[in-house]
Amino acid sequence: MKFIDFVSREAIRTCVEVDDKEQVIQAMATALLESGKITEDQRESIVEAILKREELGSTGIGRGVAVPHTKHPSVTELVGTVAVSEQGIDFDSLDGEKVHLLFMLVSPPDRPGDHLRALENISRQLRDETFCRFLKQSQAPADVWQLLEEADNNEFV
Repeated sequence: MKFIDFVSREAIRTCVEVDDKEQVIQAMATALLESGKITEDQRESIVEAILKREELGSTGIGRGVAVPHTKHPSVTELVGTVAVSEQGIDFDSLDGEKVHLLFMLVSPPDRPGDHLRALENISRQLRDETFCRFLKQSQAPADVWQLLEEADNNEFV
């Protein structure tokens, strides 16, 4: 699965300036709403589901990266977005560091394979130091999208 299969280009946010996990999850869900990928009715329950998932263990996986995700019955296809924070966000990460790169995924419960393949793609690409460094330096959503396309074309790994 490629980034272009699930990341909403219109929902990508750079220069995100929030302080904590809940605020950034709210901001990313709002970006999905504004891009037309979810409805207002879905937004709040998706945020609640992601925060509930975070209670099981932080999706701040280390090295400045978090992948908040959930399976949610209100969506019919896998949707996702990316956010970049220059100053970093307190996300209760496994390594205790602030998070600068976030990938949010929301998938239908009856499509676990898609959810898993998207998570695998994200984790595989995030192992590449150059890819992560360039993403963290991205100042505009178009820059992020270009890097995602390059990753999809195996230009990093």
